[in-house]
Amino acid sequence: MRLYKYFDKSRYKKVINGHFIFKIMGIKEIYFKNLKKLIILPILLLALSLLIIGSQYYKTGDLFNKDVSLQGGISAALSTEIEFPNLEKQLELETSKDVTIRKLTEFGSDNQIGILIESSDVKNDELRSSLEKITNIKLTKENYSVEETGPSLGKLFYRQMLVSLIISFILMSIVVVSIYRSIVPSIAVISAAFSDMAVTIAVIDLMGLKVSTAGIAALLLLMGYSVDTDILLSTRMIKRKEDPVETRIIKSIKTGLTMTATTIAALFIGYFISNSFVIKEMFLILMIGLVVDIIMTYALNTNLLLNYVNKNA
Repeated sequence: MRLYKYFDKSRYKKVINGHFIFKIMGIKEIYFKNLKKLIILPILLLALSLLIIGSQYYKTGDLFNKDVSLQGGISAALSTEIEFPNLEKQLELETSKDVTIRKLTEFGSDNQIGILIESSDVKNDELRSSLEKITNIKLTKENYSVEETGPSLGKLFYRQMLVSLIISFILMSIVVVSIYRSIVPSIAVISAAFSDMAVTIAVIDLMGLKVSTAGIAALLLLMGYSVDTDILLSTRMIKRKEDPVETRIIKSIKTGLTMTATTIAALFIGYFISNSFVIKEMFLILMIGLVVDIIMTYALNTNLLLNYVNKNA
């Protein structure tokens, strides 16, 4: 007996055009029924994020915690297969300074080949003597190396990265305004992208993550991802007038969520497979930002655009 004989062809067509999933789960009805209320969530998130970032700036003078590459300091590598679980705490007690410890592993495995010690406050001589005292390892040129970034150079990198971020945002805003040539759609895209960046930085602050030059690059990439989904939504809602507005929103959500979900899945797998701290930092920031982007795009941007479309219908 063939199973396809009993398959409902009308349902199959609905699956193909994407409406069956929304109907069977009731997502469409719930979403549009509570769409106006949903705008409260991104507004609260943005307000709370600005408070967190403001508090961080008041305490440290920076938007987020910076690592050695942006702040200046030393980065020392110790070649050893011996693990020291409490090395970070012991070094902080010994030097009375903030120290970060990372394990260096072989490519494609978890086998330790060394330890990376980073600090913006400890001097090389002090770190070297403390390491020898705690680990009982004689440090030589063969098993110990140090790279030092001057404070002025680190600050210069940080300033240039922030300037690049600001210029990118301004250029993005100009492009968006030139595309739609209308205030409301442009503000909707720009506000969603700005909110995405602000909330992501606030989450980074709450996590206590130290951002490096790779982290700034991830924020630049995140801006591109955010604008991509916002422009997709705006274009379909404003320029694709052959369908009802609800259908246009649902179609843009399906396309946008498919892109975002596949990207998050790839980043999630890469985060746990990779042994590179640079890649892990970038992937983590991107994953946080993409999750935030879903809220900002389909709760904040959709509401702003829906009011605009209804007024200009």
